[in-house]
Amino acid sequence: MIATLLFVAFLAMMFVGVPIGAALGLAGVAAIALANADSQWFGLLAVPQNFYAGLGKYPLLAIPMFVLVGSIFDRSGVALRLVNFAVAILGRGPGMLPLVAIAVAMFLGGISGSGPANAAAVGGVMIAAMSRAGYPGSFSASVVGAAAATDILIPPSVAFIIYSVLVPGASVPALFAAGMIPGVLAGIALIVPAVWLARRHKMGALESSMPRPPFWRSLREASWGLAAPVLILGGMRAGWFTPTEAAVVAVFYGLFVGMCIHRTIKVRDLFPILREAGELSAVILLVVSLAGIFAFSLSTLGVIDPVAKAIVNSGLGEYGVMALLILLLITVGMFLDGISIFLIFVPLLLPIMQHYQWDPVWFGVILTLKVALGQFTPPLAVNLMVSCRIAGVRMESTVRWVGPMLLAMFVVMVLVIAFPQLALWLPARLGY
Repeated sequence: MIATLLFVAFLAMMFVGVPIGAALGLAGVAAIALANADSQWFGLLAVPQNFYAGLGKYPLLAIPMFVLVGSIFDRSGVALRLVNFAVAILGRGPGMLPLVAIAVAMFLGGISGSGPANAAAVGGVMIAAMSRAGYPGSFSASVVGAAAATDILIPPSVAFIIYSVLVPGASVPALFAAGMIPGVLAGIALIVPAVWLARRHKMGALESSMPRPPFWRSLREASWGLAAPVLILGGMRAGWFTPTEAAVVAVFYGLFVGMCIHRTIKVRDLFPILREAGELSAVILLVVSLAGIFAFSLSTLGVIDPVAKAIVNSGLGEYGVMALLILLLITVGMFLDGISIFLIFVPLLLPIMQHYQWDPVWFGVILTLKVALGQFTPPLAVNLMVSCRIAGVRMESTVRWVGPMLLAMFVVMVLVIAFPQLALWLPARLGY
C-alpha cells in the first residue's frame, strides 16, 4: 500500500505541475512517514541524512564546473568560429549547413556536458544561418535539438557522472571512454537523414550563393576552441587531473579564451555567467539530493527487489527484458530529463543488470543512448524546447523532421546492444 502510494503521489504531483525534484522529495518523505507511523519523527530523521548523502559524493563536484564551462563557451564566440571553420572545410551546397550543425554540436560535446547548453550555443549560431540560407525554422530546430543529444554521450557528460555515482564498478573515466565511439556513431547517423531530408525537400536554396570563409583564417580563429577537448580529455588520459579537476581547468581555459583571446567576455559579463551557471547547477543538484530521499524510501519499503524479480521472471528472456527497458525509458524520456531518469530508474534497474551479468559500463552507455533519444522526442524534449525557442517555432511542427533522426539514433543503439565492443573496446584499450 505504501509503495503504491509512493508512486501515485509522485505521478499525481507531476501531473499537476509540481517540479520533478519537489515531487520526488515530497513523495519520499510521505512514504517514510507512513512506514514509520508508530515513531514518525524518529523515522523522518532519515530525510535530512539522505538529502545530504545524495550530494556528498566527490564526482558530483564536476557538475557545477561543467555547467559553468557550457555557459562560458556559449558566450565566448567559440561556436561561431567552429561553424566558420567547418563551412570552410565542407564548403557550401544543399544539405551542408545541417551537416555543419551536427558536426559542431558533436565537437562542443567534448567541452560541455549539458545537452540544453549545447543546443543553445549551436542554435544561437546555426538556426539564424540556416534561416538565411532558406531552411524552414522547424527543420533547423529539429537538426539542432537532435545534434545536441550527442552531448551526453561524448565526454565529458553530466549523465555519465550521475551514473557513476549510482552504480559501483562504473568509473567516470571508463564511462567517458565508452561513450566516445557510440557518440560519434550517433552523430554520423544523424547526418544521413538530415542531409537527405534537406536535399529531398530542396531546402537551403540560397546556401550555394553564400560566401565560403577562408580556410586558414577560420582555422586560426577556431584553433583555441579546437584545443579545448584535447586539453580536457588528453589531460585526464595523461593523468594530469581527475574528471572533477578537468572541469575546473576547462573553466579557466574558457575564461582565458573568452576574455584574452576572442575578447567577447568582459568583466561585467562574469556575474550573469556565474549566476546562470549557479542557478542551473542548483536545480540539478537539488534534484539529485531530493532523489536520494526517494531512492531511500524505495529501498526501505522493499520495492526494488520485487519489481526486479517480476521483470526477470516475466518469461521475456534477456533480450525481451532489454526491449521492455528500451520501450520504458524512451517513453519516460519524452517527459523527464536524463538526470531525473537516471536517479529514479537506475536503482530499480541495478538488480536486473546484476542478474543478467551485464557490464555496468556498457549498460550505462545503453541507458544514456535511450535518454539521448528522449531528449529530442516530443512532447517534452529538453533539447528540442531550447532549439524551438531560438527558432521561434512550435514543437509540433518539428515532428515530421525529427522522426527519421530518431530512427537513425535508434539504429545506433541497437548496434551497441548487439555489439558491446563498440562501447567497451576503447575503455579496455585505455586500461580502464
